[in-house]
Formats: sequence, C-alpha cells, structure tokens
Amino acid sequence: MNLVLLGPPGAGKGTQAKLLEDSRSLVKLSTGDMLRAAVAAGTELGRKAGDIMERGQLVPDDLVIGLIAERMDKDEGGSGEGYILDGFPRTIAQAEALDRLLKERGKKLDRVIVMEVDDDALVERIAGRFACAFCGEGYHDIYKLPKVKGVCDRCGSSGFVRRRDDNEEVVRARLQAYHAQTEPLIDYYTRQGKVRAVDGMADIATVSKEISQALAGA
Repeated sequence: MNLVLLGPPGAGKGTQAKLLEDSRSLVKLSTGDMLRAAVAAGTELGRKAGDIMERGQLVPDDLVIGLIAERMDKDEGGSGEGYILDGFPRTIAQAEALDRLLKERGKKLDRVIVMEVDDDALVERIAGRFACAFCGEGYHDIYKLPKVKGVCDRCGSSGFVRRRDDNEEVVRARLQAYHAQTEPLIDYYTRQGKVRAVDGMADIATVSKEISQALAGA
C-alpha cells in the first residue's frame, strides 16, 4: 500500500506517519529527512541539493523525485509493505511527477489521507508550544503547563524555549501557502477516487483510528 498524507504544518502528519510505519510495516518517505540524509552522505543528488539549499533556494522537483526514486530502488525486494509520503507532493506538478514515477515502477498510489483542521485552532495549538531547554519535555500555554510554574515536570530545570517559527504570524503564513499551493491536490486526487478525510483536530488515538478505517479496502 502506498499513501500520501496531506494537511497543513502542525496537523500531526509526522505523528500519524510514524504510527502507520510501525503498525503496517510501511516505509516513511519524508522529503526533508531524505534531503538531509543525502546531503550528509555526499551522494551526487545530495551534493546538488546541498549547493541549492546553501543558496537559500528551493530544491527543484526533479531532484526531489530523483531522491524518492533512488530510495524506492534501494528498497526494491525489501520487506516493506509500501510507502507513506509525508511532505510530498505539495503541488499538482509534483503529484503528476509522482504518478509517473510510480507507474514506471509498476506501483500506484492507493490512498490520500487528508487531515482536516481549523486554521484558528491550529494556530492556537502551534503558537502555544514551548519546551524544556534541557530535556526537551513539551508544554503548551493552554493545554499543558508545568505542574509547578517555571519548573519542568520531568527534569526540574527552570529553562524553557520556543521555536522561532512557532508564532502566529509565521503559522498563518504557512497556512496561507498550504491553502494556495497544496489544497488543489485534494481536487486532483479526488478525481482519482483516492481521497479520504479525517479530523486532524481530534486526539492522536482518534485520528489513528479514523485513518485505519479510511485505509480499509485500499
């Protein structure tokens, strides 16, 4: 089974991809992780991508598709039961390139899971996050404050940090980009009969259950 997880930043795609990876023996293909690994390994594609990334430019679609093809060819004959694509495709052109890649390898995309979220609620979820600077324990301004103000529940330290991009302005900009560039993929894959929507604002266990139901019969 090969599937794509669609949803805006912070919707929980990475969490659900990991659960699917463990429960269904699927291989997670995260383009961000693959790019970093290729750059670190010094492969030909990695060197090209690294040069582009150092200049602050976006890695071209053909390079990303090349990385995915390279990984699929490397896994050929392995024990994996399929792939989860997280972070790709983001545009119609990328989706068309992915369709061609899969067809060339005698594969197909079985399902596209759309994690539906409310923008305002997602901004609240992300912008409220912070973590212990020492052990990394996660907290939230509304949903999970330390039991003792200013003291980490886990390690007892008093230092906390927030990611620079975990603020309302950045999150709304990323949501705007998602709606403009990636949401059209929903129509693209709906026409192929592959889309199943789940409530991305539900708790992790509920979302996982909805995804399992959406994959039934795929």
